[in-house]
Amino acid sequence: MEHRGEIIEKAIRNSGIPLTSIARKIGKSRQWVYLLFQNPNVPLNTVVHIGKIIYYDFSDEIKGLPTSNNNFNEPSNEKSKEEETWKEKYYQLMEEHLLLLKKINKASD
Repeated sequence: MEHRGEIIEKAIRNSGIPLTSIARKIGKSRQWVYLLFQNPNVPLNTVVHIGKIIYYDFSDEIKGLPTSNNNFNEPSNEKSKEEETWKEKYYQLMEEHLLLLKKINKASD
């Protein structure tokens, strides 16, 4: 039987992405990731999530995963969408801050 934790560990180590970074993106601790490596029955949704983080398709190695049509060799646009969202929020806050400063300046005149 396949040991999903060992397969994941090998892929992560070969990815060159720091374990700390992967743990942060999953929302878990490094210790949790090390325990994951020891688990032969890692849930498939966790496998897929890690695959997206390290741009790796586990479907050839882990049974039950659908074959992915995604190209895991290149980063997805997910990060740029998230960056754009935060950028818009930042601009909105800056505009609100500017309006508040103008209001305060008028009141002090």
